[in-house]
Amino acid sequence: MSRNISFRLQDVKFTLKDKQVLRNWVALVASNDGYSIAPINYVFCSDTHLLEMNKQFLNHNYFTDIITFDYTEGKRISGDIFISIDRVADNAKTYKSTFEQELHRVMIHGVLHLMGYKDKSPADEKKMRAKENAALKLLPL
Repeated sequence: MSRNISFRLQDVKFTLKDKQVLRNWVALVASNDGYSIAPINYVFCSDTHLLEMNKQFLNHNYFTDIITFDYTEGKRISGDIFISIDRVADNAKTYKSTFEQELHRVMIHGVLHLMGYKDKSPADEKKMRAKENAALKLLPL
């Protein structure tokens, strides 16, 4: 259910628009693949915060736009999805997208990880991009 999706800020000033629309969208994408929503927590943060998490939890010393902690059990997806607002803004410029379009792509990317989609190999990445694009077409914004 969409009420199981929360949004928090960690060390950034940021206003997420259309929260209920986004909750409903995430729930729709999940249900289209046969999943239900257990608690999903989106945490929007800075590059600095996510870099420290990347070092601490993944032993990676580089910036990233997202880190997903997966607590999914069976077909009930659950997790903490940390998103760097700084990376999203930079990626939007790099990919000639709007901030909102890139944010939505990263948000659903985390959910797709919770649903078991991977992106480490070229074939997996291609499948992930296709799922992201299909999901973005469902967003009524």
